[in-house]
Formats: sequence, structure tokens, C-alpha cells
Amino acid sequence: MTKPIPLASLQSKLCAIWSTKPETTKLILSRVEDWTSDSFDEDCYIDIRAYGKAERTREFVLDGMTQVQKAFAEENLVANVRLETYEGERYFHVPPPKAST
Repeated sequence: MTKPIPLASLQSKLCAIWSTKPETTKLILSRVEDWTSDSFDEDCYIDIRAYGKAERTREFVLDGMTQVQKAFAEENLVANVRLETYEGERYFHVPPPKAST
């Protein structure tokens, strides 16, 4: 893919869509040289992991995913969006240790 991916702009848009903060909305760009097929009609594959809150109903999530696609379209990118929610008790995260000063 040769199109630029404006991560800062997209992060801002995603924070607005999901009502989140930049500290918790991390965008990771992984460039892939080979796809499994040339039949994919997309510029990028978006994989969202989100905490499963009661207010994040199916309708809310699907609407948000549509808004994510539109945000990428505003940047001239065709996005394939996938979202997975998790329960807080079943989420595990080990952040890097804080640097010693």
C-alpha cells in the first residue's frame, strides 16, 4: 500500500466517535507486503478491541463502526472494520515497566 495513513488525524476522529481519550485509543500501523488474495477491495483492515460496557449496545457499536469507516473514507481510505469487545474481568494487560530515573 502506498497511500499515506494519517494516524494523528484518525486517532482524533476515533476518539470523537467512541468518546475516548488519546491515552486509551492507540492506533498501530502494520504494513503487510502480501495479502492472501488480490480480491480484497480495501486499503486497510481495522481491528478494534474495546471494553464491553453496558452502554455499548449492539446498535451503538455497529453505528460506531460505520462512523469509523466514514472517518477513513474522509482520508481517502477504504476500511474493512472489525470490532471485538471484552469483559473487564477477562482482560489482561501487562504494560512496560516505568523507566527508572
